[in-house]
Amino acid sequence: MNSFSQLQLAPNLAKAVAEMGYESMTPIQAQAIPVVLSGQDVMGAAQTGTGKTAAFSLPLLQRMLKHENASTSPARHPVRALVLLPTRELADQVAQQVKMYAKYTQLRCAVVFGGMDMKPQTLELKKGVEVLVATPGRLLDHIEAKTAVLNQVEYVVLDEADRMLDIGFLPDLQRILSYLPKQRTTLLFSATFSPEIKRLAASYLQNPVTIEVARPNQTASTVTQLFYSVPDDDKRRALKQIVKQRGISQAFVFVNSKLGCARLARSLEREGLKTTALHGDKSQDERLKALDAFKKGEVDLLVCTDVAARGLDIKDVPAVFNFDIPYNAEDYIHRIGRTGRAGAEGLAVSFASPTDTRLVTDIEKLTKQKIELLGFEFDDDRPSGRINNGRRHWNDDDASSEVSSDQPPAARSRFVPPPKVHDPFFDQPYQPAEQPPDVATKTEQVLSHSRSISPNIKPKRTVAALFKTTVTD
Repeated sequence: MNSFSQLQLAPNLAKAVAEMGYESMTPIQAQAIPVVLSGQDVMGAAQTGTGKTAAFSLPLLQRMLKHENASTSPARHPVRALVLLPTRELADQVAQQVKMYAKYTQLRCAVVFGGMDMKPQTLELKKGVEVLVATPGRLLDHIEAKTAVLNQVEYVVLDEADRMLDIGFLPDLQRILSYLPKQRTTLLFSATFSPEIKRLAASYLQNPVTIEVARPNQTASTVTQLFYSVPDDDKRRALKQIVKQRGISQAFVFVNSKLGCARLARSLEREGLKTTALHGDKSQDERLKALDAFKKGEVDLLVCTDVAARGLDIKDVPAVFNFDIPYNAEDYIHRIGRTGRAGAEGLAVSFASPTDTRLVTDIEKLTKQKIELLGFEFDDDRPSGRINNGRRHWNDDDASSEVSSDQPPAARSRFVPPPKVHDPFFDQPYQPAEQPPDVATKTEQVLSHSRSISPNIKPKRTVAALFKTTVTD
């Protein structure tokens, strides 16, 4: 069974699926949907970009159609399916997809995540929703405020479960699951399985059906992976050259730090590339605007941290650059999963500096693929644009071009200091300063001043002093 038409979905769901252009199911969909329809717990492992959202959303909506009603009473629309995700962007994306699947039904869907005002979310929850998509932290806020009641939840989905454990959501997950009924269907999806994931599955899943459509921790075969040995100072030049040579229209550029993300985005923007940054220090509104601009094609390069490495489904992104090799080898799999989605061809380019040897070795062990570090040949001998000489001074191309072209490349790219200015003042011989006036002269001046004082003023009493003679009237 490889076609959605063979699933015998309800007419309202089948109509929405047909409008979205779904025809053939991916392997994870073909194996997971029948199991979820049967009401069993699932622990699914699949590469990112293989359609996990539809794999759990469609069968859950199909099973919840028995609760469908047109009542305006919030009590008739309790939360029956809870979907937990690690990042705000991923939660917003999944909620949009669920709403598209359910648009011809009377089932309601809402999303809650941090970084936004709680009041609009609270108003939507008070109207009643059947499907609630949330990040763990904000969901706990609503639970404590008693605006999210989960005592009638029948289905729980933990998507990108490994990421939630990586960023420390396990205590929050345990608290949330304690509010749910014990009799429920639990679905756990992840691109990578770790011992922590398996322990979580053993604790909260009941006799789960394990579905692995590909070898765990395997990269997509449609993605061409290239590793270049490039020093840190030359990575930006290498990035620009590859984008220009290959005519890449859009790409993700991953870095390891928020500060490095902002700096690289500003540098590329100054050099004429349409660039925006996406990292955790930006407000949620800024993050959504940056992502929306990238989706619309208004931005060429999305410079981001690993906040964008999981689950974001943006079609037809031709390339991913690892400007920094990730500290966690599993993040490499998720990063390059942003390209080559749904069977399309993709390119993943990674820049490894001499200090990244251990990180590259970790990726080799995880993916079980031999990585060959390629040397990178630059088209020009020196960076283009403005060159920083390391002394907080920028030298433009025109000034640097005055250096003789007969010199070697290293000399042509080096900053030429300005000529020294000769000041004759410093050639004069040393002249001692004038001697200060005699101390006795100063004393006489003080005494003459004291004699001019009115006779009605009583003179000071003579006091013995140490180390010097006291002069009195």
